[in-house]
Amino acid sequence: MYCLSDYQFPTAWYVNQIKHQRQFRFCQPVATLLAERIQDPAPLLLSVPMHWRRQWRRGFNQSDLFAAQLAHALGQHYLPDAFRRTTHTPPQQGLNKQQRQRNLAGAFRLNRPIEAKHVAIVDDVVTTGSTVRQLCQLLLADGVESIDIYCICRTPEPK
Repeated sequence: MYCLSDYQFPTAWYVNQIKHQRQFRFCQPVATLLAERIQDPAPLLLSVPMHWRRQWRRGFNQSDLFAAQLAHALGQHYLPDAFRRTTHTPPQQGLNKQQRQRNLAGAFRLNRPIEAKHVAIVDDVVTTGSTVRQLCQLLLADGVESIDIYCICRTPEPK
């Protein structure tokens, strides 16, 4: 997993600005900072999908925005809409690891076969890894051999 830092200032502030304040101008500099840490990037980047209702209400998917900027910074390809979130689930925020796993069981599907053998899943924040775990299972079943995770920040496990 490649990320800028744990979920703390200043990266948590950037995530909040992008996700809740619509300050999309921060996507490019944050993507550039993360790209500098990735030595051998995946040739294909994919983003974590939102259910269409949530995306319609919000007006954007922050993972899409960030993935596009990160792919550009890395000089790699980005495949938007590789996944579809088929189930409208409650937000993950505030749920523990077991609740997150139950919440997401069967919530995603691949929209098309993935030809690349090495891909990266891009998200803004990785908390328990439940979301990316579900997506990884779909990719592995489709024949993808290597999966990287790229995120702005991650929430450390409780001590």
